[in-house]
Amino acid sequence: MSAKNRTLFEPLDTAVIERLRHSFRPDRITTLFVGESAPIGGTFFYDGNSQLYRYMRAAFDGRDDFLTEFKAKGFFLDDLVLLPVNHLTPSKRFELHRKWQPSLALRISEYRPLAVVSMMIGIKEVVEGAVAMAGLLNVSHYAVPFAGNGQQLRFRQEMSRILPLLPMAKVSEPRGNSGMSPIGSG
Repeated sequence: MSAKNRTLFEPLDTAVIERLRHSFRPDRITTLFVGESAPIGGTFFYDGNSQLYRYMRAAFDGRDDFLTEFKAKGFFLDDLVLLPVNHLTPSKRFELHRKWQPSLALRISEYRPLAVVSMMIGIKEVVEGAVAMAGLLNVSHYAVPFAGNGQQLRFRQEMSRILPLLPMAKVSEPRGNSGMSPIGSG
């Protein structure tokens, strides 16, 4: 069942979320983006209908094939907590951040990214701890403000600053141009 076969604001089943997320996982994750959790309202980054999706797509020049490009560059978005938390009190959210840190550490040790980006300042320390627990001590770590709650401009500014610094897979050129780059072909 596709996540798109439901009504907006209908909560996503975690198994559906994880199947959809996995379908966008690159073979080699060069940069891991870590969000807090999928929203409770039923939107999801990899469904192309969340606030984070819209602002990330804009940071990547708004291309229609944004998710395909994101994957091709070796970028992957996972969440610290694999259950929605945005409806909870700050203290309960923080408690769940700590509870899910070992799970994130296991996933990070499997992914072995070269860089990690926390998609919310409030999870930065927990994500840094998970990276350390995963034994990846030389991984670059960045944090950006969440792309909402009046922080959209700061989010765009930080993403513009860090995107050129992030390791990414080389995106192959379309076949049939005799190995020449588009610049040298004309």
